[in-house]
Amino acid sequence: MNIVFMGTPDFAVPSLEAIIEKYGVKAVLTQPDRPKGRGKSVAMSPVKQVALNHNIKVYQPEKLKNEKSLIEELKNMNLDFIIVVAFGQILSKEVLDIPKYGCINLHGSLLPKYRGAAPIHYAIMKGEKESGNTTMLMDIGLDTGDMLLKNKVEITENMTTAELHDKLMNSGAELLIETIEGLYNDRITPIKQGESKSCYASMLNKEMAKINWNQSSKDIHNFVRGLYSFPIAYTYYKDEPMKVIETRLTNEKSSKTPGTILKVDKEGMLVSTEDNNILITKVQFPNKKPLRVEEYIKGNSIEENILLKSSKEE
Repeated sequence: MNIVFMGTPDFAVPSLEAIIEKYGVKAVLTQPDRPKGRGKSVAMSPVKQVALNHNIKVYQPEKLKNEKSLIEELKNMNLDFIIVVAFGQILSKEVLDIPKYGCINLHGSLLPKYRGAAPIHYAIMKGEKESGNTTMLMDIGLDTGDMLLKNKVEITENMTTAELHDKLMNSGAELLIETIEGLYNDRITPIKQGESKSCYASMLNKEMAKINWNQSSKDIHNFVRGLYSFPIAYTYYKDEPMKVIETRLTNEKSSKTPGTILKVDKEGMLVSTEDNNILITKVQFPNKKPLRVEEYIKGNSIEENILLKSSKEE
């Protein structure tokens, strides 16, 4: 088979490696190298690194739709498939029409739920009990193409985005191989998504990560673990931002104002919410490492009866 792979982050790596091993890949398209980390040194994408390790030609278009010579090169490759996993660019109809069997996208949700940039985060933030991957035939819309195959993953009470990401990342690679085989051998019937159950998982930003203590403990817990890897939920302790990295649910209640620190000990920081109390077990203060509360209070103090707030100005 003649296959071109388009992808960028870690999530795409197992899929690329599985396709290289099974079929080989003629070329890889990935996002341009970007400044990364505190030092802002320019870094290549994880997908580019894998491609170079396998001596596969790499293209890094800023906007593929504007790269006419590259599009012509793709047309001349006699492609069976273009496989897209978290590439980060929308493909034009001209590109979508190139491969014989179509452009297949692996998306980390059970479509049509959670189309868009952050499906893994939103599935946890919204308290879903399961998620999964969907492969689809791409069209000009955003994650609106006909569905091919799905697999499912259970979301447990304390699962974070990082854990769900890794499960979907690995099971997605298997689903892609199954999809390629099925389409190539005419064993899959594409299914229209429909719009009745669709919802959009928009791009995340730091502004949306503020904790609202007037919500239920379960909603706050889902919010914290949904933003675990980025941008990380936060609140203000004495006008100082405090990242809340891990929490646990309790059955305890308090009559104190939501956001009040009720108790701090080696178990964590117990905080009142709109209903049950929530236990914060891991935090990060400015210019300090992420630490379990048990470790942080060995050299620092967190006062009880302080009201955590959503902003400095409250």
